[in-house]
Parts: sequence; C-alpha cells; structure tokens
Amino acid sequence: MIKKMIIGLLAGIISGLFSTGGGMILVPAFIHLLEIDDTKARGTSVFCILPMVITSSFFYYQGNFINWDIAFLCALGGVIGGYIGAKLLKKLPKEVMKVVFTIFLAYISYKMIAG
Repeated sequence: MIKKMIIGLLAGIISGLFSTGGGMILVPAFIHLLEIDDTKARGTSVFCILPMVITSSFFYYQGNFINWDIAFLCALGGVIGGYIGAKLLKKLPKEVMKVVFTIFLAYISYKMIAG
C-alpha cells in the first residue's frame, strides 16, 4: 500500500510541476515496480490521472495560466483522440506499444533538451 501511495505522490508532484500526464510516471512504475500487465497499467494510469489533472487545473486556473481558446479545442481533440487510442490499444501488440511509447518519450525528451 505504501509503495502505491508513493508512486501516486511522485506522479502527482511531477504532474503538478511539469503539467505532464502522470502516465509517464505511472505506466512504467505500474509495469516495473508493481508488475502489472502493460495494458492494465495504461488503463489504471488513465483512471489515476483524472484526480491529478483536476487538482492541478484548479491551481493553474487560480494563477490565470490557462489559455481557454486553446484549452477547449485541445480538450475536444483529446476526447476524440482518447477514444481512438483506447480502441487501438486493444488491437496493437504489446511489443509495438512499447516501441511506440519509447520513441515518443525519446522524441519529446530530445525536443525539450534541444529547446
């Protein structure tokens, strides 16, 4: 129980600080530390992210750090993309998901470092 709470705490802090979906922390932690199946780790992560996002959003709102025009359009796209992604998750092999996720993280890491 303590290990699970610490994973959630760290994911929440990272989510609040860097505005990332806690999934970048939660999914690898669920898979490697809690030994949860990849697909279940992703689904569990999505469920866990909601409270983190609501909490962080409240403080970003208070600080007037939200561009509402962008937020609403991206949210709409996110709902549609989330539906498509959840459907694809059922069809794509785990090995493909691992490779795609790793490439995505490497690309984003590079872009953040390169500026």
